[in-house]
Amino acid sequence: MNTTSTPHQVTVYSKPSCVQCTMTYRKLDNAGISYIVVDVTEDEDAVAFIKDQLGYLTAPVVFVSEDLHWGGFRPDLIEGLAATLAATNAA
Repeated sequence: MNTTSTPHQVTVYSKPSCVQCTMTYRKLDNAGISYIVVDVTEDEDAVAFIKDQLGYLTAPVVFVSEDLHWGGFRPDLIEGLAATLAATNAA
């Protein structure tokens, strides 16, 4: 599994019918942040990555880089990421 992100690639590890996942997608969309979705119910490697390497047992897991990732719906972190990406794009 490729876990290295390009500078602006965000991966959301999620599962179907997950309210927090849906709220995360909406907040990312509203913030103008592009992302890819990995359904952990269909990808055993993804489950192993978020559980064994990142230490999460919840969905969603938002992965930006080895140093920046979180579990659950975190609008504060999404807003911070949007600000960081906007500053990077402006530079």
